[in-house]
Amino acid sequence: MTQIILFAPLVGAILAGFGWRLMGEKAAIWTATGLLFLAAFLSWIVFLGFDGETRSIPILRWIESGSLAVDWAIRLDRRTAVMLIVITTVSALVHLYSVGYMDHDENWREGEAYKARFFAYLSLFTFAMLMLVTADNLLQLFFGWEGVGLASYLLIGFYWRKPSANAAAVKAFVVNRVGDFGFLLGIFAIFLMVDSVSFDVIFASGAAMAAQQVGFLGLTVNGAELVAFLLFVGAMGKSAQLFLHTWLPDAMEGPTPVSALIHAATMVTAGVFLVARMSPVFEFTPGAMTFVTVIGALTAIFAASVGLVQNDIKRVIAYSTCSQLGYMFVAAGVGVYQVAMFHLFTHAFFKAMLFLGAGSVIHAMHHEQDLRRYGGLRHKLPWTFWAMLVGTLAITGVGIPLTHIGLSGFLSKDAVIESAFAAPGEAARMAFWLLVAAAAMTSFYSWRLMFMTFWGKPRGDRHTHEHAHESPVVMLVPLAVLAVGSVLAGMVWYNDFFGETAQAMAFFGPAIFVGEGNTVLNDAHYVPDWVKAAPFVAMLSGLALAWLFYIRRPDLPRSLARTHHGLYAFLLNKWYFDELYGLIFVRPARALGGFLWRRGDGSVIDGAINGLAMGIVPFFTRLAGRAQSGYLFHYAFAIVLGLVVLITWATITAGVN
Repeated sequence: MTQIILFAPLVGAILAGFGWRLMGEKAAIWTATGLLFLAAFLSWIVFLGFDGETRSIPILRWIESGSLAVDWAIRLDRRTAVMLIVITTVSALVHLYSVGYMDHDENWREGEAYKARFFAYLSLFTFAMLMLVTADNLLQLFFGWEGVGLASYLLIGFYWRKPSANAAAVKAFVVNRVGDFGFLLGIFAIFLMVDSVSFDVIFASGAAMAAQQVGFLGLTVNGAELVAFLLFVGAMGKSAQLFLHTWLPDAMEGPTPVSALIHAATMVTAGVFLVARMSPVFEFTPGAMTFVTVIGALTAIFAASVGLVQNDIKRVIAYSTCSQLGYMFVAAGVGVYQVAMFHLFTHAFFKAMLFLGAGSVIHAMHHEQDLRRYGGLRHKLPWTFWAMLVGTLAITGVGIPLTHIGLSGFLSKDAVIESAFAAPGEAARMAFWLLVAAAAMTSFYSWRLMFMTFWGKPRGDRHTHEHAHESPVVMLVPLAVLAVGSVLAGMVWYNDFFGETAQAMAFFGPAIFVGEGNTVLNDAHYVPDWVKAAPFVAMLSGLALAWLFYIRRPDLPRSLARTHHGLYAFLLNKWYFDELYGLIFVRPARALGGFLWRRGDGSVIDGAINGLAMGIVPFFTRLAGRAQSGYLFHYAFAIVLGLVVLITWATITAGVN
């Protein structure tokens, strides 16, 4: 069954990409979509019927070189089962949604194969992600890791005639390669220390690696700390954490279903999955864990602050994703990997729904994405409105404080914040306050999006507003399914992910390793009531402020932006990270490239070739031409001259000998 789950998307990608000419484009599209629904159905069977025991399902012998022996096998444990339903469910719904969305796509009118190619890319992306989460060793995981990067490059740059889409695809590819280099170094370091890339061997060697000292960049460092740090650098790139986050907002250049697939449940959660998967190593690395916590908290507050002022509907949700990923890394950094997986699980439903809902709005508004040109759409798009309202309630954390009753985001996000408070150390306490502040900002920008889109008077082009209409059923069904998940996922599985310690540990079993001194999961249940209520109060404050700014006094945002122009420009320009990187990396790289082009390629290489072709070769050509004069005495003279040279050379060499 797991083999079918893994390879069904690959078969769909091949049929949609290469078989559409034989079966027709529509048949290829529906075949790829049907195979994803088959994979999703089987994934739920695996998840609901899983007994908790880790097992390895061999597929084939892959690599054998010296002491390196790597099999391609499926590692099935509880964490894999969770990721299977998250990936296949969201991907199947995105496939179904794309049938309607791409049918009315106005950004492409080049030939008939582009739709089938789009579905082939979606299925390829899903297969690569499944390869990643089912990997039984680091090399197989890295294969899926790079496959996801390739597929995301193809999907982000799908509108290849748009320069901005091409630039975004290249940016995503390059930034991820920076993180991937760190990931590769981590794999090399592990192989150097334990002579294997198999998870079973690595997990059994965590304590041994922590006892080793290795050399790195001229320093002697703890082996486990080095490995954990390098692996997290890879996670930072894939999950768009601070400093390697710049690719994520630009990825919005791809079609909206791509945004939902990449930002909701698949590519960006790969880093969180990696850290949780490698818990038997991270548990022995207090320094790396602190680093993970700090980066996660800073990412959460950074992305939330930038989301406050963005005007592109998809970019607001993209920065929201970046912020929520920070929450997940804080949970992993303080050692509650179950909670990190819990927020990953619930986030997939409400974030996919928000992206697909945004796509429905964009579809209705003829691909207008500026929030300032929306307004009053809740009567035009009633089903989309209710779906996005549920998603907003989920992400902002609406529920009954001090209970286990609430929408999915309320339960999982509160679990992260409570765990941060319960964890020891100043880094965790700092993370707690930053996450509470980020929760208030999340509420503000989420309700800002809702108020600017669905309330107030219509703004922008009147003709576009008058002709706005609800999306077709094939686009609304995925929204309805995701809405159900956004409401129920947290409450149904709360105890399994964040219940009493014994229950949560039993649910994941050996899939998650927790050290003997790690009691954060247990302590998180006994934090003060004010800690448990803090996220709810933060949500209410953000909602009240958004209502004041965009319903009661819509003139306030413009006035405040003028009054505090410096702060507004700082947030609007995303803390100037792109400009800073342009100054430090892009401009010097372009200058070096230009110098090598002009001086190296132009002057040296072209100059040498041109000099050879235009100077030396013609000179010898003319000399040889003059030697072939046609006069007999010239040839006789050359023969005599040659004999003189040979005799002289023979005489000299004979005397020397």
